[in-house]
Amino acid sequence: MRKTLAVAAAAALAACALTAAPAQAATITTAGTGWKLASQLGVTSASPSQTYTVTYQSDAVRKFYAPQIQRAVDQINASTDLNLAIGGVEPMDPNTCGPAFHIQVLELKNPMGDEHPGWSQGMPCPNPDRGMSRGGIVAMNSTYRSGEWNIKQEVLQNTAVHEVLHAAGLDHPNYDADKDGSIEDYECVATSYGNKPIMCSPNGGYSTWNNVGRLTGYDINGLNALIANARAQGIE
Repeated sequence: MRKTLAVAAAAALAACALTAAPAQAATITTAGTGWKLASQLGVTSASPSQTYTVTYQSDAVRKFYAPQIQRAVDQINASTDLNLAIGGVEPMDPNTCGPAFHIQVLELKNPMGDEHPGWSQGMPCPNPDRGMSRGGIVAMNSTYRSGEWNIKQEVLQNTAVHEVLHAAGLDHPNYDADKDGSIEDYECVATSYGNKPIMCSPNGGYSTWNNVGRLTGYDINGLNALIANARAQGIE
């Protein structure tokens, strides 16, 4: 997974540099307050008509993670024109994107490397046609389910949603808030209640049980931007 992500990202950056069109630049928005699209991987839009189905590596993985993202799926379907569904189990290869419009959830131990224990990773399939997200891969850290890594329930739930949204086409919205010349962990805009976007790196979202696993308004705006960009290009 680590090698694939690095190679895919480099290929996507090269492809974007070669294919960016001035006409598209005038109609596509890739960042805003509290949200950012995965445009460095060539993803600038999402289909308003297709359903993105979240599938799983095994019954055990589905049983563990489907409930973690259910609240977000319901919220997204009710609040945006992005359509998500929780699917079943299918064969997966962490080195290859799966069927179109599938977000595949699998487990790997420390997918970001042993220097980042307890981290997970998600990414969209890079450089899709006309920038439209065709789904992606989520590598949840196997140490969560095994119990090797002690993770709070609210962090686990927000992390699962965070990684699925990466695969759909959202990136980290961190910025240099303190103007010290570097963009740091948790350096994100926040609501008046102090809640940072669920896409904030390394993790954000709500910590109260009533809202844990839900997207903030910033994250919703990012998904809406994916749909707006698709419609601006005539993509359905």
